[in-house]
Amino acid sequence: MSSTFSFRGVATALVTPMLENGDIDTGSLRRLVDFQISNGVNALVPCGTTGESATLSHPEHHHVMDIVAEQTNGRVPNFVGAGSNSTREAISLTQHARAIGASAVLSVAPYYNKPTQQGFYEHYKAIVEAVDIPVFVYNVPGRTGSNINAETTLRLAELPGIAGIKEASGNIPQVMEILRHRPNNFVVLSGDDALALPMMSLGADGVISVVSNEVPLEFTQMIRWCLEGDFVKARMIHERLLDLMNMNFIESNPIPVKSALSMMGIIREAYRLPLTPMTLEHKFQLRRVLEELSLVGQTL
Repeated sequence: MSSTFSFRGVATALVTPMLENGDIDTGSLRRLVDFQISNGVNALVPCGTTGESATLSHPEHHHVMDIVAEQTNGRVPNFVGAGSNSTREAISLTQHARAIGASAVLSVAPYYNKPTQQGFYEHYKAIVEAVDIPVFVYNVPGRTGSNINAETTLRLAELPGIAGIKEASGNIPQVMEILRHRPNNFVVLSGDDALALPMMSLGADGVISVVSNEVPLEFTQMIRWCLEGDFVKARMIHERLLDLMNMNFIESNPIPVKSALSMMGIIREAYRLPLTPMTLEHKFQLRRVLEELSLVGQTL
């Protein structure tokens, strides 16, 4: 199975730019990839929650994977979102990621069907036994309805091919238990921008980030200072960006971040149902935060 996969830093959970008719905006996606890489992010994560994977058809999912891999062209690692609540479907998406040369996959915990802890274990075991590619577990109980507990995570960490976890439970004691007992080669990444600094102060390796869509240079610097142990400097950026981090979740992700990127002149503000544009009240609040950070009206 896959050898150890080491990662530290910021991986951007890329939005999927769309046209007004709902089609994928390939040109904007390519420009967004270049914007991220030129501003120093350490990896890219297409086809995750922020990329509206839930409403991408399988051909579209493959297409976004292909475009990001092609545009990245080996400049940074590419962690492809390839999860599903069907183990067979997750294996199929993971096989495509392997075929296009993705560095790793991010595989969300099965949602809606609410597996037992043994079910989680068997799900990921089946994936890594079927496909030779590093797999990052994605624990996000607020989305999936079930939590992968620390004991199960540590069991998974012993499986060849399981590279790490994106931990978005918001449960700091659970994160501490994982960090305390993890194998040396098991990567722990924050799945919540606002918790990245505290998690890294406990020993986490980085973050899969939403806010780095908007402020890749500044947020990457914050995480770099965390990795260097300079939490005084890191906290200054954390406090500066905290309002934006919070605004990104004032409505369901990725509604706010796509609205922000539109205000910045980077993408169109287009979604697929059941996601809808931000309310005017929230959009006004978001614009005010962007203006305070001098981000309105930027272009690529």
